[in-house]
Amino acid sequence: MKKKLFVVSLGCTKNLVDTEVMLAKLKDYEVCSNVKDSDVIIVNTCGFINAAKEESLQTIFELHNQRKKDSILVMAGCLSERYKEELQKELKEVDIFTGVGDYSKIDKLIKEKKNSFSQKPYLIKDEERIITGSNFHAYIKLSEGCNQTCSFCAIPSFKGKLQSREIVQIYNEIKRLKEKGFNDFTFVSQDSSSYLRDFKIQNGLIKLVEKVEEIEDINARILYLYPSTTTPELIEKIANSKTVYNYFEMPIQHISDKMLKIMKRGAGKKRTLDLLEKMRKVENSFLRTSIIVGHPGETDEDFNELCKFLEEFDFDRINVFAYSDEEGTKAYEMKEKIPKDIIEERLSIIQEIIDKKVEKSLKKDLNREIEVILEGTSGESELLLSARKTNWAPEVDGEILINESEIKDLKVGNRYKVLINDIVDNKLIGKIIANG
Repeated sequence: MKKKLFVVSLGCTKNLVDTEVMLAKLKDYEVCSNVKDSDVIIVNTCGFINAAKEESLQTIFELHNQRKKDSILVMAGCLSERYKEELQKELKEVDIFTGVGDYSKIDKLIKEKKNSFSQKPYLIKDEERIITGSNFHAYIKLSEGCNQTCSFCAIPSFKGKLQSREIVQIYNEIKRLKEKGFNDFTFVSQDSSSYLRDFKIQNGLIKLVEKVEEIEDINARILYLYPSTTTPELIEKIANSKTVYNYFEMPIQHISDKMLKIMKRGAGKKRTLDLLEKMRKVENSFLRTSIIVGHPGETDEDFNELCKFLEEFDFDRINVFAYSDEEGTKAYEMKEKIPKDIIEERLSIIQEIIDKKVEKSLKKDLNREIEVILEGTSGESELLLSARKTNWAPEVDGEILINESEIKDLKVGNRYKVLINDIVDNKLIGKIIANG
């Protein structure tokens, strides 16, 4: 009988790609949905901010309490890497510790039952992956690590400097996945707009888009653009591409010049605004950003400037994070810390603005025909189908509920024309009226 494997991938989609590499290395195991039956349990942890660290540790403890005798519990990923000395001393629940450098060696580590922390973070090249969660969509990792020095971010301390994949590696991976039926892709990295800068190539993402455009019948979106490395030429290239959607995700974190400087973002207010306005002017563009509230040094004046900007500029989606005080970062050493109650109050104010912006964005599609990708049965009800707009990123941008169709024999992963006739609880409701 095959041994059974239980895997949990926490944190970002970049983590998920590494988890899928591990699954391919362990394809002789039977993936199991019940931890109590599993011979090997792997948790690919996140160590980005306090909430993610707590979730990772809680997951480890919960799985340990449920697992059977003689099973192997593996702690991998960012949290394990970031606190490797402390965790190996204190976490007796874990059998194997490994960080961010040995995903492709996971089969050997389990066989030999040993810990491993390679000095260099792992970056997928041509390794096989077992894609999870979809039979038509896959995440494509462009690079690993980051050359930015943001005051609040600990990622470079355990992920290292930028390492870009070669264009041909990404091209070949997409070709292989297309042969398996995948046609929808999302490009991810810590800083996508810096792609290939470690090879002294300034317009690497443009070159990648041009190469990917050679592959027929696929579409892609790019996540994690960075203000100091995103250029008007890149925006124009995306806008004119027949393959890459007009999807712009650029975390700005703040808009106050003073705060952008304190946060060491490398781009001031004017450059940030210029880029955002160029993105917004692109026909049918979709804009997502992220902001941090309560960073040390953020005054009421800074916060009010941020609120005013968010009220005036039409983002389609906004993520907001409370500042997390992370050891090893520049912000951790700063003295002007914001009290938690003030951060909570500011979060509440920002969330109200976000809710209005999302509602406004969704209303743009009301009573319109839009193209969607059918994703399956909705978790809301077995009577409803779930879809997303073709240029939306999976999971984060929302769900479209389908309650009626004029087309029979619908297939998951296919594109359809949908008439949007209602909005309920920030979800579009529509009827399929034609093939896409």
